[in-house]
Amino acid sequence: MLVKFVVYFDGENWCARGIGISIFTQGKTLDELMDNVKEATSLHFEDVLEAGEEIRVLSISEFEVHPVAKASGC
Repeated sequence: MLVKFVVYFDGENWCARGIGISIFTQGKTLDELMDNVKEATSLHFEDVLEAGEEIRVLSISEFEVHPVAKASGC
C-alpha cells in the first residue's frame, strides 16, 4: 500500500496532510514530522499492518526557490 502526504512549512511547524486519507500531523523539524507521519500512519492503518501488508509513504514537499548569485569574472 502506498500512502501519500503533502508536506509544507506553515511558518511555525512542518505539516503533513494525507492525500485521500484523514491524517494530519506536524512537527517542529522535518525529522520530528517524519517520525509523526510514521506513527500516525501506523495507527490509522493498524489493521492493514496486522494483516501483514507493507505500507510505504510518499511525501510531496513544497519549498521556495531563490535566485542564485552569479559568480564574478565568468
